[in-house]
Amino acid sequence: MASTPRFLQGVFPFTGHGLDKPEAVDSSTIFVVPSGSIAQPLYFRGGNSSDELIVVSLLKDGQPMRMFPMGAKSGVNIPLRVVEDVDPDSVLELVVAAPEGTTGEVVVDFGLVLI
Repeated sequence: MASTPRFLQGVFPFTGHGLDKPEAVDSSTIFVVPSGSIAQPLYFRGGNSSDELIVVSLLKDGQPMRMFPMGAKSGVNIPLRVVEDVDPDSVLELVVAAPEGTTGEVVVDFGLVLI
């Protein structure tokens, strides 16, 4: 069975509105699983340039699937040990949440495969 890698990557500015109020990272970090394919998220790497804890979350159809907290001026590398299938036509999206008034840039490198 052949697989096709896909990556959602970039460096994006953010302004925090509360850790419980996530907002889209960028329109380029939204991925719709093509009809006839199944997606499997594999890893997340991220960085945070701000002085506060932030949280990047992976949403599936608007519901949290995984959360990736990142400390101040820090980064994470998280291989997803529990790999699960994401059905065709599902919408995967990365969102970021930060304390009110926090500004910075978030680095995201999210990898998945289509099978």
